[in-house]
Amino acid sequence: MSKKSIFYLVFAVVLVLAFYFFLFRGTDSWKKKMPVISYVKPFHFTTQDGLPFTDRDMLGKVTVVEFFFTNCPGICPKLNTNMKAIFEDFKSEPDFMILSHTCDPDRDSVARLKVYADSLKADTRKWIFVTGRKDSLYQVARSAYLLDDPKNNVEKIEDQFLHTQFFALVDKDGKVRGQVYDGLKQKELEQLRKDIRTLLAEKAHTSNFVNGVFNNNPQ
Repeated sequence: MSKKSIFYLVFAVVLVLAFYFFLFRGTDSWKKKMPVISYVKPFHFTTQDGLPFTDRDMLGKVTVVEFFFTNCPGICPKLNTNMKAIFEDFKSEPDFMILSHTCDPDRDSVARLKVYADSLKADTRKWIFVTGRKDSLYQVARSAYLLDDPKNNVEKIEDQFLHTQFFALVDKDGKVRGQVYDGLKQKELEQLRKDIRTLLAEKAHTSNFVNGVFNNNPQ
């Protein structure tokens, strides 16, 4: 190949690269994305104020998700101390939210969740505590947020008990992103903070959740 041919080849490659650089500059398209590990599934729960809360209420929010129970003497107080620190870091962000599910709905009534939220001095407009049917709570923990082994679903629901120290992170489009974060390890909590900031900077790409969870014709 002649020097002239090599020059034109290199010039063409540079031209193509420059085209794509200017095409995607100012967007997130060229950036390495956090992996999508799952998707939010439809649900209907009840908040600490007795109000309905569904998957649609997460639309447009970067949400940290956890499961706990109010009378837990072990890891839950430590988890929610760490979660409160996360909340304090991001409470001024309009597109940020924490969603805490009870894994003991038989005892964690709406009133009990309210007392618990008040004990944490949580702003329940942005840190929401929910209860519901045990099978529904456990199903979303396992199939949507990947916070428990699906194999644990083989037992009768009344014999099951979910006890996890992990957090999940959901983006504005209902995608579970990044990884499952250990809520007791500071290194993973710092990674969670970093990933929250990344997702807050991303734009929502759909008017409703994706991958069949929602469509553009709400009921």
